[in-house]
Amino acid sequence: MTTPTQPAEQLSTTTLLRFATAGSVDDGKSTLVGRLLHDSKSVLTDQLEAVEDASRKRGQEAPDLALLTDGLRAEREQGITIDVAYRYFATPRRRFILADTPGHVQYTRNMVTGASTAELAVVLVDARNGVVEQTRRHAAVAALLRVPHVVLAVNKMDLVDYAEPVFAAIAKEFTAYAASLGVPEITAIPISALAGDNVVEPSSHMDWYGGPTVLEHLETVPVSHDLTACHARFPVQYVIRPQTPEHRDYRGYAGQIAAGVFRIGEPVTVLPSGRTSTIAGIDLLGNSVDTAWAPQSVTIRLTDDVDVSRGDLIAPSDDAPAVTQDVEATVCHVADRPLTVGQRVLIKHTTRTVKAIVKDIPSRLTLDDLSQHPAPGQLVANDIGRVVVRTAEPLALDAYADSRGTGSFLLIDPADGTTLSAGMAGASFAAVVRAAAPADDEAEWDF
Repeated sequence: MTTPTQPAEQLSTTTLLRFATAGSVDDGKSTLVGRLLHDSKSVLTDQLEAVEDASRKRGQEAPDLALLTDGLRAEREQGITIDVAYRYFATPRRRFILADTPGHVQYTRNMVTGASTAELAVVLVDARNGVVEQTRRHAAVAALLRVPHVVLAVNKMDLVDYAEPVFAAIAKEFTAYAASLGVPEITAIPISALAGDNVVEPSSHMDWYGGPTVLEHLETVPVSHDLTACHARFPVQYVIRPQTPEHRDYRGYAGQIAAGVFRIGEPVTVLPSGRTSTIAGIDLLGNSVDTAWAPQSVTIRLTDDVDVSRGDLIAPSDDAPAVTQDVEATVCHVADRPLTVGQRVLIKHTTRTVKAIVKDIPSRLTLDDLSQHPAPGQLVANDIGRVVVRTAEPLALDAYADSRGTGSFLLIDPADGTTLSAGMAGASFAAVVRAAAPADDEAEWDF
């Protein structure tokens, strides 16, 4: 049997960090990732030999470490990253899941995918170019997705003679911008991914820098995995009714706990119906347990024969989310086709998908100065804006600021299933921006 004290104890020993890399085209993201893998001894011999062989065929004397992550043929031919490349590696201090995301503006949607589950984002900047529009877009996406830690890696310092004033000016500009978006922690590190300066080993060319290397920071940054502290939420994925002689009356609701802790005997409410019951049993990997917590996959049994189906949400009766058919949210539009007022869509929230219509698009964010463009009428690819969506059926939504899992959703084209926008319910991003805006400009923000 499990006990209520076990979740925190188990999670406290977790040493996994999920992080994503982002930056503009040719800022050196894939090279940085390759350098991390290579210098941390996380590359297999045959992988390195393949990279060396491919580099020689392209006329390069030294191995192009970017090829360790740029696996698609088009990526290698064009020298750019197109798709998100996930890599798993480990050091004695921590395990890592890395998402190397594209830098080109047309692939910003992939950056949203890679950063959606990240606890840290590494944003690269070319020391020669400084902060550009795509840098600001990636900072905004990181803030919107509430990534708690952001590393500014000022790359290619070797091409500016390792000049401290260049690094200081870029770090000051980016930090001010990211802080205005509400990014809680920003760490700036000067690096040369190609030469290896300050990636895994400290640089002998920048003795003016006394901070951590990239890997040292990744190994030591505090990361909270304690989903048990969040509001308890259980989206039902499947109803189990064997109706066999051994389990004639068995009725269980299977799924993955999105957040929080559930215990036998706890009063719960099924949403959106609002019916109440009590947890009679929890089955985990074929065994009955007293307590279960996120992100375990379990089957919950209730004391009452309640009508529960896929897409319903089970939550503690004293801490259930509000049910609504009017969704106000910030979205990143990721489709090539625009999102327009009056458009009919599907909204996918946890395991529930319902019909909806876009009632309004109040504003679109301008990344250069964080001003807002009122009533744009539509959002095009890579736009960030506010939307109001009316659903055909009620949804039990949390604010994204409270729960990344149950506060997020997708807008989908009902005709072909294309994902249109990634949404964050509530005022998670907009409220931060408004709070950070100067007092005399506050009236201009109507998010």
